[in-house]
Amino acid sequence: MKDSNKPWSIFQFLIVFLFFPFLLEAQEIEISSLQELTHYAGKSGNTVRMEPGLYKLGDYLTTDSIQKRKKAGNFQFLTFSGDNNVFDLSGVTIEIDTEIRTMYNAPIHNSEFLVLGNSNFIEGLNLVYKGEGTSPGGSAFTIAGEGNTLKEAMLVVKGSFPYGYGDLFGKGGPDVISHQKHSGILITGSNTKLFDCKLYMRSFGHGYYIQKDAKNIHFENCYVEGVMRATDDILEETSGPAYDVKFRTWTPNREGEYVVTPGYMKSLSEDGFRTYGGIKNVTFKNCTVKNMRGGFELRTDNGVYLENCTTIGTERAYWVGDDAVIKNCKGDAKYGPLLFLEGSNVSVDLTVMPSESDKKVHALATIQGKNNKVRLRKKDDEKYEKLLPILIGYKHPEHGEAMSPYGEALTENLELINATSMPVIIGAQTKETSIHSIGKVEGNMGKNKILNFN
Repeated sequence: MKDSNKPWSIFQFLIVFLFFPFLLEAQEIEISSLQELTHYAGKSGNTVRMEPGLYKLGDYLTTDSIQKRKKAGNFQFLTFSGDNNVFDLSGVTIEIDTEIRTMYNAPIHNSEFLVLGNSNFIEGLNLVYKGEGTSPGGSAFTIAGEGNTLKEAMLVVKGSFPYGYGDLFGKGGPDVISHQKHSGILITGSNTKLFDCKLYMRSFGHGYYIQKDAKNIHFENCYVEGVMRATDDILEETSGPAYDVKFRTWTPNREGEYVVTPGYMKSLSEDGFRTYGGIKNVTFKNCTVKNMRGGFELRTDNGVYLENCTTIGTERAYWVGDDAVIKNCKGDAKYGPLLFLEGSNVSVDLTVMPSESDKKVHALATIQGKNNKVRLRKKDDEKYEKLLPILIGYKHPEHGEAMSPYGEALTENLELINATSMPVIIGAQTKETSIHSIGKVEGNMGKNKILNFN
């Protein structure tokens, strides 16, 4: 039997001295208010479970408290500044009246819900914006710390101006109409992971986007959905922002005119997944984009990897730069091209889905650059009513706008396998290219190797 009165050893005292502060903080905590969530969001080393239910932000952020926050330079609704926390927010919905954004009138590029801490795990958070209030710009949710994980979050994002035209009148300068964007989730912190997250964009802005050279970002089973609108419907307006500027656009159409052109479909939001700058090592698995301007607009020169991803009804689906890998992915060309490839050393394996519409679409793909490998497949025995050309040695239209004309660009050492009936057009600046195609091939045969499937 051990003697309970035996003095502690120096080693035992040392262990308690080193780890006692951590043991005090490592608690499992039950909370049931936004005040408590705000409090523990600034602490570290806790497991926090919030009682499921609807929490209205306006009940927590009153007019008086907003004014005090503004004077202190605090423009966030809620900030997760602690480290090494687990937040179980399953079944929790925070409802945000966008009029709160108007009252804050925060400087541009301020996020409303912000993760500044490191190595946090946040699960089950639902953010639902209501109303028509606006702010100069920014995102609903930003992950700025390192090593954070967001799982099973759901955001319904509203609160931009103007909403209803997409980027027809600009997107941040130069603009025909000045925009007040409201985007979904911004990632600026490295080693961030997102699993099973859903965005429903009902504002002009990006869905998920990555900035400030963040690296090692992983998306899995994530979804983003916007809303489409026909340009014919826009031209029927007899009042409002578009009517006031006489429907003048910021990019020219194929006739060189700066005017909204009938026959096209526009997303009312920006891109589903977007990178800016020198983003390195970004992975997408089983992710889906529907009715956004761009599906996966990943024009970084440091390589991205996509596997089993899907685009549905976008203005343009996949837009990639150097060293990108697109593996076993699919998408349609219902409202715009499936692929813009502008880099080198790219590997693409895409299935062309048969979904089509009566809207104007000028190409299935544009391909430029060096040392690329592209395989386009068809789904089973599906047939296509529209034969959209695969443009080799061509670049995307200005700003990717469907109404604008395409230019030509150098393309060298391309391996294209076109297992669809879509035709291939080879531009004048194409050379040393190998093309295997079911669809008809025409254009610059030059120093290119053309083979037809049997």
